Amino acid sequence: MPLEIVQAGDPVLRQLARPLRADEIDTPQLHQTIAEMLATLRLAPGVGLAAPQVGLNLQLAIIEDREQYHTTWTGPQLRARERVTVPFHVLINPQLESDGDATVEFYEGCLSVPGYAASVPRHRHVRVRYLDQHGEPQHVTAQGWYARILQHEIDHLHGALYIDRMKPRTFMTLENYTGRWRNAEDEARRIFGA
Repeated sequence: MPLEIVQAGDPVLRQLARPLRADEIDTPQLHQTIAEMLATLRLAPGVGLAAPQVGLNLQLAIIEDREQYHTTWTGPQLRARERVTVPFHVLINPQLESDGDATVEFYEGCLSVPGYAASVPRHRHVRVRYLDQHGEPQHVTAQGWYARILQHEIDHLHGALYIDRMKPRTFMTLENYTGRWRNAEDEARRIFGA
C-alpha cells in the first residue's frame, strides 16, 4: 500500500534523520516499510525516496531508476547525464563522500517539492557506504545520474532539499521545464544566469 509523500514545509524534511539501530534492521516491520516505500516510489513515479519523505525520521532510502523512465529522453540526453538503469536497492545509514572534484549541473525535481525543477550542481562521482535491508555492509562507487540520485536522497536524510543547492534563478515550474527547456538546458542556464 502506498504511503503519503510529505511536502516541503513539513518539519520532518528539515531534520537530521536518526540512524537505524541494529535491532531495527532486517525485521518484518522494516521490510514492510520498504515494500510500502517502493509501492509509493513506483506510483509517483520517481527514482528515489527517502524515509523523511514519507514522514519517517530514519536514515533509510530506496533507489530504482527503471529503463521505462528513460524512454522520454533522447540518446544524447541520457549520455550527457550518464544515465543508466539502476536496480532497486535499499540504503540504511549511508555515508557519502565525493570522489574527485568534478561537478555537473542538470535540472532535477523532487516528489516533496512537486511541480518545480531547477538546475542543481552535484558531484559527478561519489562513494557511498551503507547497510542493506539485511544489515549487510555495502559500498558503491557511482557516477553521473546515479551519483546525483544518491546525493539527492542522502541530502533528505540530512534535512536538505534540492532547493538548498539549486541555482535560484533557474527555478521554474515543471510545466515550463518539460515544455520549453528540457531540450535546451544549456540555453536555460545561460538565459537565467546560472
